[in-house]
Amino acid sequence: MEWYQDFPHIGYNLEGKRIYKPIRNKDELDMFLEKMENPDYWRTVQDKMTGADIKLTDEQVDLVHRLQKGQFGDVHFNPYEPAVDFFTHEVMIHPVTNRPADKRSFIPSLIEKEKVSKLVHAIKMGWIKPRKPKDDTPTYYDLWAHEDPNSILGRHKMHVPAPKMKLPGHEESYNPPPEYLLSEEEKLAWEQQEPAERKLNFVPQQYQCLRAVPAYSRFIHERFERCLDLYLCPRQRKMRVNVDPEDLIPKLPKPRDLQPFPTTQALVYRGHTSLVRCLSISPSGQWLVSGSDDCTVRFWEVCTARCMKTLPVGGVVKSVAWNPNPTICLVAICVEQSVLLVNPCLGDKLLYGATDQLLESYVAPEEERVQPVQWVMATMEEHSKGVRLVIQHSKAVKQVTWHGKGDYFASVVSDNSNMQVLIHQTSKRWSQNPFRKSKGLVQCVLFHPIRPYFFVATQRYVRVYNLLKQELTKKLMTNCKWVSSMAIHPGGDNIICGSYDSKLAWFDLDLSTRPYQLLRHHKKALRSVAFHKHYPLFASGSDDGTVIVCHGMVYNDLLQNPLLVPVKVLKGHVLTLDLGVLDVLFHPTQPWVFSSGADGTVRLYT
Repeated sequence: MEWYQDFPHIGYNLEGKRIYKPIRNKDELDMFLEKMENPDYWRTVQDKMTGADIKLTDEQVDLVHRLQKGQFGDVHFNPYEPAVDFFTHEVMIHPVTNRPADKRSFIPSLIEKEKVSKLVHAIKMGWIKPRKPKDDTPTYYDLWAHEDPNSILGRHKMHVPAPKMKLPGHEESYNPPPEYLLSEEEKLAWEQQEPAERKLNFVPQQYQCLRAVPAYSRFIHERFERCLDLYLCPRQRKMRVNVDPEDLIPKLPKPRDLQPFPTTQALVYRGHTSLVRCLSISPSGQWLVSGSDDCTVRFWEVCTARCMKTLPVGGVVKSVAWNPNPTICLVAICVEQSVLLVNPCLGDKLLYGATDQLLESYVAPEEERVQPVQWVMATMEEHSKGVRLVIQHSKAVKQVTWHGKGDYFASVVSDNSNMQVLIHQTSKRWSQNPFRKSKGLVQCVLFHPIRPYFFVATQRYVRVYNLLKQELTKKLMTNCKWVSSMAIHPGGDNIICGSYDSKLAWFDLDLSTRPYQLLRHHKKALRSVAFHKHYPLFASGSDDGTVIVCHGMVYNDLLQNPLLVPVKVLKGHVLTLDLGVLDVLFHPTQPWVFSSGADGTVRLYT
């Protein structure tokens, strides 16, 4: 019947029609009145099939009473009648049946034997495990029953004393002196204050006598907060470790033990009228070349800061690079869409004369080769200025860098196709595009100083290519948003990357593809980074107008990590148009550093 509780019918008749429940319109009040007025209410039950009220007879009431007491329903049934012994307890000589015993009752059963042998095998194989003995440990036990009373975390030592309350003052009296009562203005100011800023957390009030003092209004609130304090009180005592804060700072050597490194500004090379973007130095360390936005390239004598030569190039100079081969006197200069190869004609006459002879000894191949760039001989006017060759690109060139042997150089073009990086060979006047597809915007490229590796820095990654095998060797994650510059240690196993989010990442190529250390010494974007060829020094120039020189010792012992210690902050450049130091460069032999700035000067620190 309970299946039909929520339905208006109580089942179906033979025709399959619904049998509807009788309409019961008795509510709680009617039931109550009937209970009060009807003397037979206690023996009235409702028939669930028909919904009608039925009054029980006396016999039915008796039956209910008996069943409730656990007696038999029938009145006349006697459960205690004497038992009839059907079988005697004496053993008789004749069996009840005279059937002969089966043969199977005294022959061993083959089926049982098979079952037992299977069970034995299962026990041997460990498929059937013996029953585990029941665990007698009680579920509830005293946590602290077996506790050592002398332990550091003993219960009596875990006692957390309640914080001491401030003793009440005169203002908390029920009849305080008049100077403690607030005036109307003070009361208004008190109400407008934040609860945390108030000196008193209540308003002093005056009552004539103690009987006039009302009940405390915040009683329940304070009790609740007290319960919260108890409930949120930490159950475990934190054992404080007494560590000397000095021990947490890594022990770095003192800068004066790491000398020599540049400390003071020695010379300022003045002459450019706009920002000086790039610097390069001759392998001998005697001449310095600088390129500027005033469309000129200037050649300086390092020791005297004298401008030896000014070369107008008719465009903004993005990059200059002096050939690292000491037997060749050549400078590559990026101007707009071309790279100029310039012989500055400085120093040893034999040297620059030999360079010109080398360039003139070129014999063009019989068949014309398809190249991504055009090699053009300089005109007479350009030749008189020192320009020997012009390599014309399709787009603006932003960087040029030489290979250590001095024959090959690479240029980076402002483009997002696969023509971004080009490698040129001077002796054969031959250029090639090493990459089939673009891997992002290339920021700068570098040749490895000793091995045939080529480093290509995009905005987020530095890819290392093997030029012999023509494959990608490593991909370094810089953890920077935008790489600006890159330099390689003369040993070739460590590189540093500067980025526009003012981080300098040092990579140990043998260790990991992630930075060994991220240095955040500068406040603004890093524009340039450089390593010294012989001393364990590296420097970074930034838009905050400073050059930070760091000691970066790389050990021959592979188990010892490089030691990086910042040793000096060099200031001097004036911030112009929110730009500071645009390029830094070390002297090839001395522990000197050059920096070029947006203020149009080049400075030498020694």
